[in-house]
Amino acid sequence: MSIRLGYVPTIVVSSPQAAELFLKTHDIIFAGRPKVQVSEVVSYGTKGLAFAQYGSYWRTVRKWCTLQLLSASKVELFAPVRRMELESLVKLLMNAAAAGEVVDISGKVAELIEDITYKMIIGRSKDDEFDLKPLIQEGLRLSGTFNIADYVPFLAPFDLQGLMPRFQAIRKGCDEFLEKIIDEHQKKTKGQPNQHGDFVDVMLSYLNQPMNPNEEKVYIIDRTNIKAIILDMLAAALETSAVAIDWALAELIRHPRVKSCLQKELEKVVGMNRKVEEADLPKLTYLDMVIKEASRLHPVAPFLIPHESMEDATINGYYIPKKSRILINTWTIGRDPNVWSDNVEEFIPERFANSNIDLRGHNFELLPFGSGRRGCPGLQLGLTTIRLVVAQLVHCFEWELPDGMSPNDLSMKEKFGLTVPRAEHLLAKPVYRLHE
Repeated sequence: MSIRLGYVPTIVVSSPQAAELFLKTHDIIFAGRPKVQVSEVVSYGTKGLAFAQYGSYWRTVRKWCTLQLLSASKVELFAPVRRMELESLVKLLMNAAAAGEVVDISGKVAELIEDITYKMIIGRSKDDEFDLKPLIQEGLRLSGTFNIADYVPFLAPFDLQGLMPRFQAIRKGCDEFLEKIIDEHQKKTKGQPNQHGDFVDVMLSYLNQPMNPNEEKVYIIDRTNIKAIILDMLAAALETSAVAIDWALAELIRHPRVKSCLQKELEKVVGMNRKVEEADLPKLTYLDMVIKEASRLHPVAPFLIPHESMEDATINGYYIPKKSRILINTWTIGRDPNVWSDNVEEFIPERFANSNIDLRGHNFELLPFGSGRRGCPGLQLGLTTIRLVVAQLVHCFEWELPDGMSPNDLSMKEKFGLTVPRAEHLLAKPVYRLHE
């Protein structure tokens, strides 16, 4: 669908066939990012990864982030962190089960992901003085808000929606947090410049160094670049995995038959005398189907971060001018009856039985992590974390809704933004079920 929003030609992509054209066949043309106010202000002029323009700078930053944080070897390296934090959560839930207490599952999962993320990226637990997550959540919510200044640029100075003070407040809070983290790391490694303990240390090793020194235009990495990159990694990790886990658990509690099928698979593969380990995950085929189905119905981002055409193009006979905005509607694609049949609103993991559709961007019917050059580089880390947490919490516990609530009465309302979390926290009473 082609529309014009203000001065911006906009293409809304709502089918797998169209998504493949823009994300694979003509990927290089549509790998750009539009300039929008929120990313210009909050993301330090798009010096991070997610909103940076396609080119040499973006390629180098992506390579750094992949090699130092998101590669398969790094994901495996951080397995002890995930295991330790998940063990702490399970112990807390066991205590709640013994006391017959109702637990805020959404809140506990969010705290788990925070603890894992902070230890991976900044090398320590969350700072009670600086709570970054509310700022990131507000930034993601505002990123999904229609901002007229992004489509009618001459109106930007008037700030008709009053968004600029909110953008600036987020920027100020994030900057204070990042300055504190960088100062801490610089003091820790003073006199030991080659000590690379965590992702922040590695990024600081590039400070004041030339990027791509063999190219004609040499870019010197400054403190702002480092802050933008760290902020992007934190923002991506803190929110997305927690939201995906929350939706998957809600659907499992809402569908006892599916939960029972998953528990039977876990009992067969893992048994009841130990907890799920990451080495078990490749053997859990029904778990894989559950995660796919939850991602289909509840993509963390209903629209991928907008793409922009970097040159004029003609796609299937339609002329698309340079600087056109491309919106990939993953929510609608996941509900396309031509792909998923008439029961698209139902949670049926078995639809993926004997299917080659995966979550890695190879199949355009299912795009929770995007695809192509601008696909999510954290896919492996995200999938590992989501699968492990869902598997452990379903294997270790039965979950009973409070106050005699029926599974059919569980609210599945969404809260819209760049990401779409549940509108209400998931509350349930855990009952421990292992024989340890």
